[in-house]
Amino acid sequence: MRIPAPGGGLRVVFLLVVASRVQPEPPERDAERLEREAEFSTISGQEIEPLYGPEDVGEDLEERLGEPGSYPFTRGPYPSMYRGRLWTMRQFAGFGTVEETNERFHYLLGHGQTGLSTAFDMPTLMGYDSDHPKSLGEVGREGVAVDTLADMERLFEGIPLGEVTTSMTINAPAAILLAFYVLVGEKQGVPAEQLGGTIQTDILKEYIAQKEWCFPIEPALRIVTDMIEWCTEKMPRWHPVSISGYHIREAGSTAQQELAFTLKDGFTYVERALERGLDVDDFAPRLSFFFNSHIDFFEEIAKFRAARRIWARELRETYGARKEESMRLRFHAQTAGVSLTAQQPLNNVVRTATEALAAVLGGAQSLHTNSFDEALALPTAEAARLALRTQQILAAETGVANTADPLGGSWFLERLTDEIERAAYEYFARIDELGGMVEAIRRNFPQREIAEASFRYQRELNEGRRIVVGVNEFAQDDEAQTPILRIDPALEGKQAERLAATKASRDGAAVEVALAELKRVAAGEGNLMPPIIEAARLQATEGEMIAAMQEVFGTYTESPVF
Repeated sequence: MRIPAPGGGLRVVFLLVVASRVQPEPPERDAERLEREAEFSTISGQEIEPLYGPEDVGEDLEERLGEPGSYPFTRGPYPSMYRGRLWTMRQFAGFGTVEETNERFHYLLGHGQTGLSTAFDMPTLMGYDSDHPKSLGEVGREGVAVDTLADMERLFEGIPLGEVTTSMTINAPAAILLAFYVLVGEKQGVPAEQLGGTIQTDILKEYIAQKEWCFPIEPALRIVTDMIEWCTEKMPRWHPVSISGYHIREAGSTAQQELAFTLKDGFTYVERALERGLDVDDFAPRLSFFFNSHIDFFEEIAKFRAARRIWARELRETYGARKEESMRLRFHAQTAGVSLTAQQPLNNVVRTATEALAAVLGGAQSLHTNSFDEALALPTAEAARLALRTQQILAAETGVANTADPLGGSWFLERLTDEIERAAYEYFARIDELGGMVEAIRRNFPQREIAEASFRYQRELNEGRRIVVGVNEFAQDDEAQTPILRIDPALEGKQAERLAATKASRDGAAVEVALAELKRVAAGEGNLMPPIIEAARLQATEGEMIAAMQEVFGTYTESPVF
Protein backbone atom coordinates (compact mmCIF):
# COMPACT_ATOMS: atom_id res chain seq x y z
CA MET A 1 0.00 0.00 0.00
CA ARG A 2 1.28 3.48 -0.89
CA ILE A 3 0.12 6.44 1.22
CA PRO A 4 1.23 10.08 1.31
CA ALA A 5 4.20 10.66 3.64
CA PRO A 6 4.48 13.76 5.85
CA GLY A 7 6.05 16.57 3.85
CA GLY A 8 5.09 15.08 0.51
CA GLY A 9 6.15 11.97 -1.38
CA LEU A 10 5.00 8.44 -0.80
CA ARG A 11 5.66 5.98 2.02
CA VAL A 12 5.46 2.23 1.49
CA VAL A 13 3.72 0.26 4.25
CA PHE A 14 3.78 -3.53 4.27
CA LEU A 15 0.89 -5.16 6.07
CA LEU A 16 1.49 -8.72 7.24
CA VAL A 17 -1.63 -10.46 8.48
CA VAL A 18 -1.15 -13.60 10.58
CA ALA A 19 -4.36 -15.52 11.02
CA SER A 20 -3.49 -16.78 14.49
CA ARG A 21 -3.16 -13.20 15.78
CA VAL A 22 -6.56 -11.91 14.74
CA GLN A 23 -8.46 -13.79 17.42
CA PRO A 24 -8.68 -11.95 20.77
CA GLU A 25 -6.71 -13.47 23.67
CA PRO A 26 -8.72 -14.92 26.56
CA PRO A 27 -8.60 -12.63 29.64
CA GLU A 28 -6.55 -15.15 31.63
CA ARG A 29 -3.84 -15.19 28.91
CA ASP A 30 -3.61 -11.39 29.06
CA ALA A 31 -2.89 -11.65 32.80
CA GLU A 32 -0.24 -14.29 32.29
CA ARG A 33 1.59 -12.15 29.76
CA LEU A 34 2.14 -9.48 32.40
CA GLU A 35 4.99 -11.59 33.86
CA ARG A 36 8.04 -13.03 32.18
CA GLU A 37 8.55 -16.74 31.99
CA ALA A 38 11.20 -16.95 34.72
CA GLU A 39 11.93 -18.61 38.02
CA PHE A 40 11.07 -15.98 40.60
CA SER A 41 13.02 -17.21 43.60
CA THR A 42 16.22 -16.28 45.36
CA ILE A 43 19.45 -18.00 44.45
CA SER A 44 18.82 -20.22 47.49
CA GLY A 45 15.38 -21.26 46.24
CA GLN A 46 13.18 -19.04 48.40
CA GLU A 47 10.05 -18.26 46.36
CA ILE A 48 9.49 -14.56 45.73
CA GLU A 49 5.97 -13.14 45.50
CA PRO A 50 5.11 -10.52 42.86
CA LEU A 51 4.30 -7.90 45.51
CA TYR A 52 4.66 -7.40 49.26
CA GLY A 53 2.59 -5.30 51.62
CA PRO A 54 2.01 -4.63 55.32
CA GLU A 55 0.15 -7.92 55.72
CA ASP A 56 3.43 -9.75 55.00
CA VAL A 57 5.37 -8.41 57.98
CA GLY A 58 3.08 -8.93 60.98
CA GLU A 59 1.89 -6.55 63.65
CA ASP A 60 4.95 -6.92 65.90
CA LEU A 61 7.41 -5.59 63.33
CA GLU A 62 8.65 -2.73 65.52
CA GLU A 63 9.49 -5.18 68.31
CA ARG A 64 11.43 -7.42 65.92
CA LEU A 65 13.31 -4.44 64.52
CA GLY A 66 14.20 -2.23 67.46
CA GLU A 67 16.56 0.66 66.80
CA PRO A 68 20.11 0.49 65.41
CA GLY A 69 22.48 -0.20 68.28
CA SER A 70 19.78 -1.68 70.51
CA TYR A 71 18.41 -5.17 71.10
CA PRO A 72 17.68 -7.18 68.97
CA PHE A 73 20.13 -5.32 66.67
CA THR A 74 18.23 -6.20 63.50
CA ARG A 75 18.90 -2.72 62.14
CA GLY A 76 22.59 -2.70 62.98
CA PRO A 77 25.00 -3.16 65.90
CA TYR A 78 25.66 0.55 66.48
CA PRO A 79 23.32 3.56 66.72
CA SER A 80 24.96 5.81 64.14
CA MET A 81 26.42 3.00 61.99
CA TYR A 82 28.60 4.48 59.22
CA ARG A 83 27.86 8.09 60.18
CA GLY A 84 30.03 7.39 63.21
CA ARG A 85 32.64 5.16 61.58
CA LEU A 86 32.95 3.58 58.17
CA TRP A 87 33.46 -0.15 57.83
CA THR A 88 37.08 -1.32 57.83
CA MET A 89 38.33 -1.80 54.28
CA ARG A 90 40.36 -4.96 54.68
CA GLN A 91 41.69 -6.44 51.43
CA PHE A 92 42.87 -10.06 51.59
CA ALA A 93 46.53 -10.33 50.58
CA GLY A 94 49.17 -13.02 50.61
CA PHE A 95 51.28 -14.76 48.01
CA GLY A 96 54.79 -15.98 47.38
CA THR A 97 57.40 -14.96 49.92
CA VAL A 98 56.89 -12.91 53.04
CA GLU A 99 58.79 -10.05 51.36
CA GLU A 100 56.39 -9.98 48.40
CA THR A 101 53.35 -10.00 50.66
CA ASN A 102 54.88 -7.32 52.89
CA GLU A 103 55.28 -5.18 49.77
CA ARG A 104 51.60 -5.75 48.89
CA PHE A 105 50.59 -4.80 52.46
CA HIS A 106 52.45 -1.50 52.15
CA TYR A 107 50.95 -0.93 48.69
CA LEU A 108 47.37 -1.41 49.93
CA LEU A 109 47.88 0.70 53.05
CA GLY A 110 49.35 3.42 50.85
CA HIS A 111 46.20 3.39 48.72
CA GLY A 112 43.82 3.85 51.63
CA GLN A 113 43.21 0.37 53.02
CA THR A 114 42.41 0.61 56.72
CA GLY A 115 43.19 -2.92 57.93
CA LEU A 116 45.32 -5.90 56.93
CA SER A 117 44.00 -9.34 56.00
CA THR A 118 46.48 -12.17 55.61
CA ALA A 119 46.14 -15.15 53.28
CA PHE A 120 48.41 -18.11 54.02
CA ASP A 121 49.44 -20.79 51.55
CA MET A 122 48.03 -24.32 51.65
CA PRO A 123 50.94 -25.94 53.53
CA THR A 124 50.69 -23.31 56.27
CA LEU A 125 46.92 -23.81 56.48
CA MET A 126 47.39 -27.57 56.80
CA GLY A 127 50.17 -27.38 59.39
CA TYR A 128 53.03 -28.46 57.10
CA ASP A 129 56.40 -26.75 56.84
CA SER A 130 57.54 -25.65 53.40
CA ASP A 131 60.09 -28.48 53.20
CA HIS A 132 57.51 -31.21 53.89
CA PRO A 133 56.95 -33.63 50.97
CA LYS A 134 53.21 -32.78 50.95
CA SER A 135 54.08 -29.10 50.44
CA LEU A 136 55.70 -29.74 47.06
CA GLY A 137 54.24 -27.46 44.40
CA GLU A 138 52.05 -25.52 46.84
CA VAL A 139 54.47 -23.20 48.64
CA GLY A 140 53.40 -19.59 48.19
CA ARG A 141 50.78 -20.46 45.57
CA GLU A 142 47.51 -19.56 47.30
CA GLY A 143 48.92 -17.32 49.99
CA VAL A 144 52.10 -16.55 51.84
CA ALA A 145 54.34 -19.25 53.34
CA VAL A 146 54.99 -18.80 57.08
CA ASP A 147 56.99 -21.51 58.82
CA THR A 148 58.62 -19.71 61.74
CA LEU A 149 58.63 -16.59 63.87
CA ALA A 150 61.39 -15.26 61.62
CA ASP A 151 59.00 -15.44 58.65
CA MET A 152 56.31 -13.59 60.58
CA GLU A 153 58.76 -10.84 61.54
CA ARG A 154 59.62 -10.29 57.87
CA LEU A 155 55.94 -10.39 56.89
CA PHE A 156 55.10 -7.39 59.10
CA GLU A 157 58.38 -5.51 58.76
CA GLY A 158 57.80 -1.76 58.78
CA ILE A 159 54.14 -2.12 59.77
CA PRO A 160 53.42 -0.79 63.28
CA LEU A 161 51.14 -3.42 64.79
CA GLY A 162 49.91 -1.01 67.45
CA GLU A 163 48.38 1.20 64.74
CA VAL A 164 46.67 -1.31 62.43
CA THR A 165 44.30 -4.21 62.95
CA THR A 166 45.16 -7.50 61.29
CA SER A 167 42.97 -10.38 60.24
CA MET A 168 44.53 -13.82 59.73
CA THR A 169 42.61 -16.49 57.85
CA ILE A 170 43.84 -19.72 59.38
CA ASN A 171 42.11 -22.35 61.47
CA ALA A 172 43.69 -25.64 62.56
CA PRO A 173 47.14 -24.07 63.28
CA ALA A 174 45.63 -20.75 64.40
CA ALA A 175 47.14 -20.88 67.90
CA ILE A 176 50.63 -21.09 66.39
CA LEU A 177 50.15 -18.14 64.02
CA LEU A 178 48.65 -16.11 66.86
CA ALA A 179 51.75 -16.89 68.91
CA PHE A 180 53.98 -15.68 66.08
CA TYR A 181 51.96 -12.45 65.82
CA VAL A 182 52.09 -11.80 69.57
CA LEU A 183 55.86 -12.22 69.51
CA VAL A 184 56.25 -9.84 66.55
CA GLY A 185 54.27 -7.28 68.52
CA GLU A 186 56.47 -7.92 71.54
CA LYS A 187 59.58 -7.27 69.43
CA GLN A 188 58.04 -3.99 68.23
CA GLY A 189 57.32 -2.99 71.81
CA VAL A 190 53.56 -3.54 71.48
CA PRO A 191 52.27 -5.79 74.29
CA ALA A 192 49.61 -8.40 73.59
CA GLU A 193 46.89 -6.37 75.30
CA GLN A 194 47.36 -3.57 72.74
CA LEU A 195 47.18 -5.74 69.62
CA GLY A 196 43.92 -5.51 67.69
CA GLY A 197 42.57 -7.85 65.07
CA THR A 198 41.04 -11.22 64.36
CA ILE A 199 42.20 -14.76 63.74
CA GLN A 200 39.70 -17.13 62.18
CA THR A 201 40.15 -20.29 64.30
CA ASP A 202 36.73 -21.64 63.24
CA ILE A 203 37.60 -25.33 63.18
CA LEU A 204 34.03 -26.64 62.99
CA LYS A 205 33.46 -25.14 59.57
CA GLU A 206 36.66 -26.86 58.43
CA TYR A 207 35.08 -30.24 59.09
CA ILE A 208 31.91 -29.00 57.38
CA ALA A 209 33.26 -27.25 54.31
CA GLN A 210 36.90 -26.28 53.84
CA LYS A 211 38.56 -29.53 54.96
CA GLU A 212 41.77 -28.04 56.41
CA TRP A 213 42.31 -29.82 59.72
CA CYS A 214 45.19 -31.21 61.77
CA PHE A 215 43.49 -32.98 64.68
CA PRO A 216 40.29 -34.86 65.57
CA ILE A 217 37.30 -32.70 66.48
CA GLU A 218 37.49 -32.83 70.28
CA PRO A 219 41.16 -31.81 70.71
CA ALA A 220 40.67 -29.20 68.01
CA LEU A 221 37.79 -27.73 70.02
CA ARG A 222 40.00 -27.76 73.10
CA ILE A 223 42.56 -25.59 71.27
CA VAL A 224 39.82 -23.15 70.22
CA THR A 225 38.61 -22.91 73.81
CA ASP A 226 42.19 -22.42 75.04
CA MET A 227 42.55 -19.49 72.64
CA ILE A 228 39.26 -17.95 73.77
CA GLU A 229 40.31 -18.27 77.41
CA TRP A 230 43.83 -16.93 76.85
CA CYS A 231 42.71 -13.98 74.71
CA THR A 232 39.97 -13.10 77.20
CA GLU A 233 42.68 -12.72 79.85
CA LYS A 234 45.58 -11.37 77.76
CA MET A 235 44.27 -9.74 74.55
CA PRO A 236 41.15 -7.65 75.22
CA ARG A 237 41.29 -6.04 71.74
CA TRP A 238 41.66 -9.33 69.87
CA HIS A 239 38.95 -11.55 68.37
CA PRO A 240 40.17 -15.13 68.95
CA VAL A 241 37.48 -16.70 66.75
CA SER A 242 35.87 -15.42 63.57
CA ILE A 243 32.92 -17.77 63.16
CA SER A 244 32.86 -18.26 59.43
CA GLY A 245 29.98 -18.90 57.10
CA TYR A 246 32.02 -17.74 54.12
CA HIS A 247 33.52 -21.11 53.27
CA ILE A 248 30.24 -22.92 53.96
CA ARG A 249 28.65 -20.73 51.28
CA GLU A 250 31.60 -21.17 48.92
CA ALA A 251 31.11 -24.94 49.24
CA GLY A 252 27.64 -24.54 47.72
CA SER A 253 25.28 -23.93 50.63
CA THR A 254 22.17 -21.80 50.50
CA ALA A 255 21.96 -18.56 52.44
CA GLN A 256 19.76 -20.30 54.99
CA GLN A 257 22.29 -23.10 55.48
CA GLU A 258 25.16 -20.65 55.75
CA LEU A 259 23.34 -18.75 58.48
CA ALA A 260 22.14 -21.80 60.41
CA PHE A 261 25.38 -23.81 60.38
CA THR A 262 27.51 -20.77 61.14
CA LEU A 263 25.43 -19.64 64.10
CA LYS A 264 25.21 -23.20 65.43
CA ASP A 265 29.02 -23.41 65.26
CA GLY A 266 29.13 -20.16 67.23
CA PHE A 267 26.75 -21.45 69.88
CA THR A 268 28.97 -24.53 70.24
CA TYR A 269 32.03 -22.37 70.97
CA VAL A 270 29.99 -20.42 73.52
CA GLU A 271 28.95 -23.67 75.22
CA ARG A 272 32.55 -24.95 75.36
CA ALA A 273 33.75 -21.70 76.91
CA LEU A 274 30.96 -21.80 79.49
CA GLU A 275 31.91 -25.39 80.33
CA ARG A 276 35.47 -24.12 80.89
CA GLY A 277 34.05 -21.82 83.56
CA LEU A 278 34.27 -18.53 81.65
CA ASP A 279 31.63 -15.84 82.09
CA VAL A 280 29.72 -15.27 78.85
CA ASP A 281 29.97 -11.50 79.25
CA ASP A 282 33.76 -11.77 79.51
CA PHE A 283 34.37 -13.60 76.22
CA ALA A 284 31.29 -13.16 74.00
CA PRO A 285 32.07 -9.51 73.09
CA ARG A 286 35.27 -10.72 71.40
CA LEU A 287 33.56 -13.30 69.18
CA SER A 288 33.04 -12.09 65.63
CA PHE A 289 31.59 -13.48 62.41
CA PHE A 290 32.64 -13.78 58.79
CA PHE A 291 29.89 -14.04 56.20
CA ASN A 292 29.74 -14.41 52.46
CA SER A 293 28.09 -11.57 50.55
CA HIS A 294 26.67 -13.38 47.54
CA ILE A 295 25.04 -12.13 44.36
CA ASP A 296 21.34 -12.29 45.36
CA PHE A 297 21.13 -8.73 46.64
CA PHE A 298 18.10 -8.69 48.93
CA GLU A 299 18.59 -12.22 50.23
CA GLU A 300 22.06 -11.32 51.47
CA ILE A 301 20.90 -8.17 53.24
CA ALA A 302 18.11 -10.14 54.91
CA LYS A 303 20.59 -12.84 55.97
CA PHE A 304 22.82 -10.32 57.75
CA ARG A 305 19.86 -8.76 59.57
CA ALA A 306 18.50 -12.17 60.62
CA ALA A 307 21.95 -13.17 61.91
CA ARG A 308 22.07 -10.23 64.31
CA ARG A 309 18.58 -10.88 65.62
CA ILE A 310 19.11 -14.60 66.22
CA TRP A 311 22.50 -14.12 67.91
CA ALA A 312 21.14 -11.43 70.22
CA ARG A 313 18.12 -13.50 71.24
CA GLU A 314 20.09 -16.70 71.87
CA LEU A 315 22.91 -15.04 73.77
CA ARG A 316 20.41 -13.35 76.07
CA GLU A 317 17.75 -16.03 76.48
CA THR A 318 19.77 -19.25 76.15
CA TYR A 319 23.25 -18.35 77.39
CA GLY A 320 22.41 -15.69 79.97
CA ALA A 321 24.31 -12.72 78.57
CA ARG A 322 23.57 -9.51 80.42
CA LYS A 323 25.71 -6.99 78.52
CA GLU A 324 24.48 -5.69 75.19
CA GLU A 325 28.04 -5.98 73.90
CA SER A 326 27.77 -9.76 74.27
CA MET A 327 24.59 -9.84 72.18
CA ARG A 328 25.90 -7.48 69.50
CA LEU A 329 26.88 -9.56 66.46
CA ARG A 330 29.65 -7.89 64.47
CA PHE A 331 30.80 -9.32 61.16
CA HIS A 332 33.32 -9.12 58.38
CA ALA A 333 32.01 -9.81 54.88
CA GLN A 334 33.74 -10.90 51.72
CA THR A 335 32.19 -10.83 48.30
CA ALA A 336 31.50 -14.26 46.84
CA GLY A 337 34.51 -15.88 45.22
CA VAL A 338 32.27 -18.61 43.86
CA SER A 339 30.26 -16.03 41.92
CA LEU A 340 33.31 -14.93 39.92
CA THR A 341 33.72 -16.31 36.42
CA ALA A 342 36.79 -16.99 34.32
CA GLN A 343 34.68 -16.10 31.27
CA GLN A 344 34.47 -12.35 30.62
CA PRO A 345 36.28 -11.59 33.90
CA LEU A 346 35.56 -7.84 33.74
CA ASN A 347 31.93 -8.74 34.48
CA ASN A 348 33.21 -9.64 37.94
CA VAL A 349 33.72 -5.94 38.69
CA VAL A 350 29.93 -5.50 38.53
CA ARG A 351 29.28 -8.63 40.57
CA THR A 352 31.71 -7.54 43.28
CA ALA A 353 30.27 -4.03 43.45
CA THR A 354 26.74 -5.42 43.83
CA GLU A 355 27.81 -7.86 46.55
CA ALA A 356 29.76 -5.15 48.37
CA LEU A 357 26.70 -2.91 48.33
CA ALA A 358 24.65 -5.72 49.88
CA ALA A 359 27.23 -6.10 52.65
CA VAL A 360 27.16 -2.39 53.40
CA LEU A 361 23.35 -2.16 53.36
CA GLY A 362 23.37 -5.26 55.60
CA GLY A 363 25.56 -3.47 58.15
CA ALA A 364 29.03 -5.07 57.83
CA GLN A 365 31.80 -3.86 60.16
CA SER A 366 34.56 -4.84 57.78
CA LEU A 367 34.66 -5.79 54.12
CA HIS A 368 36.89 -7.44 51.55
CA THR A 369 36.04 -6.99 47.88
CA ASN A 370 37.31 -9.69 45.51
CA SER A 371 39.40 -8.72 42.53
CA PHE A 372 37.97 -9.35 39.08
CA ASP A 373 40.81 -11.70 38.08
CA GLU A 374 40.56 -14.08 41.05
CA ALA A 375 38.78 -16.77 39.03
CA LEU A 376 42.01 -17.00 37.03
CA ALA A 377 44.79 -16.53 39.59
CA LEU A 378 45.80 -14.55 42.65
CA PRO A 379 44.99 -10.88 42.04
CA THR A 380 47.39 -8.51 40.36
CA ALA A 381 48.18 -5.26 42.16
CA GLU A 382 46.03 -3.30 39.69
CA ALA A 383 43.02 -5.59 40.19
CA ALA A 384 43.42 -5.42 43.98
CA ARG A 385 43.51 -1.63 43.79
CA LEU A 386 40.30 -1.55 41.72
CA ALA A 387 38.62 -3.82 44.29
CA LEU A 388 39.64 -1.40 47.04
CA ARG A 389 38.44 1.58 44.99
CA THR A 390 35.04 -0.16 44.74
CA GLN A 391 34.67 0.11 48.51
CA GLN A 392 35.92 3.69 48.55
CA ILE A 393 33.39 4.72 45.89
CA LEU A 394 30.59 3.09 47.91
CA ALA A 395 31.71 4.97 51.02
CA ALA A 396 32.39 8.38 49.47
CA GLU A 397 30.10 8.77 46.47
CA THR A 398 26.90 6.72 46.71
CA GLY A 399 25.32 8.06 49.91
CA VAL A 400 24.70 4.56 51.31
CA ALA A 401 26.69 5.39 54.45
CA ASN A 402 24.60 8.42 55.34
CA THR A 403 21.88 6.70 57.38
CA ALA A 404 21.56 3.50 59.37
CA ASP A 405 19.68 0.57 57.79
CA PRO A 406 18.24 2.56 54.88
CA LEU A 407 16.21 -0.44 53.65
CA GLY A 408 14.71 -1.21 57.06
CA GLY A 409 10.94 -1.37 57.01
CA SER A 410 10.74 -2.52 53.40
CA TRP A 411 7.89 -5.04 53.36
CA PHE A 412 9.84 -7.30 51.02
CA LEU A 413 13.08 -7.14 52.99
CA GLU A 414 11.42 -7.64 56.36
CA ARG A 415 9.47 -10.66 55.10
CA LEU A 416 12.65 -12.12 53.62
CA THR A 417 14.48 -11.54 56.93
CA ASP A 418 11.71 -13.38 58.79
CA GLU A 419 11.77 -16.28 56.34
CA ILE A 420 15.54 -16.73 56.61
CA GLU A 421 15.29 -16.59 60.40
CA ARG A 422 12.55 -19.22 60.38
CA ALA A 423 14.62 -21.51 58.14
CA ALA A 424 17.62 -21.17 60.46
CA TYR A 425 15.58 -22.25 63.48
CA GLU A 426 14.29 -25.26 61.55
CA TYR A 427 17.91 -26.29 60.99
CA PHE A 428 18.73 -25.68 64.68
CA ALA A 429 15.96 -28.11 65.63
CA ARG A 430 17.23 -30.79 63.24
CA ILE A 431 20.79 -30.41 64.55
CA ASP A 432 19.63 -30.61 68.17
CA GLU A 433 17.75 -33.82 67.35
CA LEU A 434 21.06 -35.30 66.18
CA GLY A 435 22.75 -34.39 69.49
CA GLY A 436 24.29 -31.00 68.66
CA MET A 437 26.65 -29.63 66.06
CA VAL A 438 29.62 -31.88 66.78
CA GLU A 439 27.51 -35.02 66.44
CA ALA A 440 25.80 -33.60 63.34
CA ILE A 441 29.22 -33.08 61.73
CA ARG A 442 30.28 -36.62 62.63
CA ARG A 443 27.11 -37.87 60.92
CA ASN A 444 27.82 -35.66 57.89
CA PHE A 445 24.49 -33.84 58.22
CA PRO A 446 25.63 -30.31 57.24
CA GLN A 447 28.01 -31.72 54.65
CA ARG A 448 25.18 -33.64 53.00
CA GLU A 449 22.79 -30.68 53.05
CA ILE A 450 25.41 -28.47 51.38
CA ALA A 451 26.23 -31.08 48.74
CA GLU A 452 22.56 -31.44 47.84
CA ALA A 453 22.07 -27.67 47.64
CA SER A 454 25.13 -27.34 45.43
CA PHE A 455 23.83 -30.08 43.13
CA ARG A 456 20.43 -28.39 42.82
CA TYR A 457 22.00 -25.07 41.89
CA GLN A 458 24.33 -26.61 39.31
CA ARG A 459 21.40 -28.43 37.73
CA GLU A 460 19.52 -25.13 37.46
CA LEU A 461 22.51 -23.62 35.66
CA ASN A 462 22.83 -26.58 33.33
CA GLU A 463 19.13 -26.39 32.46
CA GLY A 464 19.27 -22.63 31.92
CA ARG A 465 16.84 -21.87 34.74
CA ARG A 466 19.55 -19.74 36.38
CA ILE A 467 21.47 -17.30 34.24
CA VAL A 468 25.14 -16.46 34.73
CA VAL A 469 26.05 -13.74 32.27
CA GLY A 470 28.91 -14.73 30.03
CA VAL A 471 28.68 -18.40 30.99
CA ASN A 472 25.33 -19.93 30.03
CA GLU A 473 23.95 -16.75 28.40
CA PHE A 474 25.58 -13.86 26.50
CA ALA A 475 28.80 -15.81 25.97
CA GLN A 476 31.44 -14.75 23.48
CA ASP A 477 34.15 -16.74 21.75
CA ASP A 478 36.74 -14.03 21.11
CA GLU A 479 37.63 -13.06 24.68
CA ALA A 480 40.86 -11.17 25.22
CA GLN A 481 43.46 -12.67 27.52
CA THR A 482 43.57 -11.18 31.01
CA PRO A 483 47.04 -10.58 32.48
CA ILE A 484 47.46 -12.67 35.64
CA LEU A 485 49.86 -12.84 38.56
CA ARG A 486 52.33 -15.69 38.18
CA ILE A 487 54.24 -17.10 41.15
CA ASP A 488 57.91 -17.80 40.53
CA PRO A 489 58.41 -21.57 41.09
CA ALA A 490 61.91 -20.84 42.37
CA LEU A 491 60.49 -19.36 45.57
CA GLU A 492 59.76 -22.84 46.91
CA GLY A 493 63.45 -23.67 47.00
CA LYS A 494 64.27 -20.29 48.50
CA GLN A 495 61.73 -20.79 51.28
CA ALA A 496 63.15 -24.25 52.03
CA GLU A 497 66.65 -22.75 52.19
CA ARG A 498 65.43 -20.03 54.55
CA LEU A 499 63.78 -22.63 56.77
CA ALA A 500 66.99 -24.68 56.86
CA ALA A 501 68.99 -21.60 57.81
CA THR A 502 66.61 -20.80 60.67
CA LYS A 503 66.88 -24.37 62.00
CA ALA A 504 70.67 -24.24 61.77
CA SER A 505 70.95 -20.97 63.70
CA ARG A 506 68.57 -21.79 66.57
CA ASP A 507 69.26 -23.63 69.82
CA GLY A 508 68.11 -27.10 68.80
CA ALA A 509 68.26 -28.55 72.29
CA ALA A 510 66.10 -25.75 73.69
CA VAL A 511 63.56 -26.34 70.91
CA GLU A 512 63.35 -30.03 71.81
CA VAL A 513 62.72 -29.16 75.45
CA ALA A 514 59.98 -26.71 74.42
CA LEU A 515 58.31 -29.29 72.17
CA ALA A 516 58.42 -31.86 74.97
CA GLU A 517 56.69 -29.35 77.27
CA LEU A 518 54.06 -28.73 74.60
CA LYS A 519 53.33 -32.46 74.43
CA ARG A 520 53.14 -32.68 78.21
CA VAL A 521 50.54 -29.90 78.42
CA ALA A 522 48.61 -31.40 75.50
CA ALA A 523 48.41 -34.68 77.38
CA GLY A 524 47.06 -32.88 80.46
CA GLU A 525 44.51 -30.14 81.01
CA GLY A 526 46.54 -26.93 80.93
CA ASN A 527 46.09 -24.11 78.42
CA LEU A 528 48.17 -24.72 75.30
CA MET A 529 48.86 -21.09 74.44
CA PRO A 530 51.81 -20.52 76.85
CA PRO A 531 53.87 -23.54 75.68
CA ILE A 532 53.10 -22.72 72.05
CA ILE A 533 54.34 -19.15 72.54
CA GLU A 534 57.53 -20.35 74.21
CA ALA A 535 58.24 -22.88 71.45
CA ALA A 536 57.60 -20.19 68.82
CA ARG A 537 59.95 -17.80 70.61
CA LEU A 538 62.73 -20.39 70.23
CA GLN A 539 62.03 -20.65 66.45
CA ALA A 540 60.25 -24.00 66.58
CA THR A 541 58.47 -24.36 63.24
CA GLU A 542 54.75 -24.59 62.72
CA GLY A 543 55.13 -28.13 61.40
CA GLU A 544 57.15 -29.23 64.41
CA MET A 545 54.56 -27.92 66.85
CA ILE A 546 51.68 -29.51 64.93
CA ALA A 547 53.53 -32.84 64.80
CA ALA A 548 54.21 -32.68 68.55
CA MET A 549 50.51 -32.21 69.31
CA GLN A 550 49.51 -34.90 66.81
CA GLU A 551 51.59 -37.38 68.81
CA VAL A 552 49.14 -36.75 71.65
CA PHE A 553 45.89 -35.91 69.82
CA GLY A 554 46.17 -38.07 66.71
CA THR A 555 44.84 -37.07 63.29
CA TYR A 556 41.39 -36.93 61.67
CA THR A 557 39.89 -39.00 58.87
CA GLU A 558 36.58 -37.93 57.36
CA SER A 559 33.88 -40.50 56.72
CA PRO A 560 32.17 -40.50 53.28
CA VAL A 561 29.42 -37.87 52.91
CA PHE A 562 27.06 -40.19 50.99
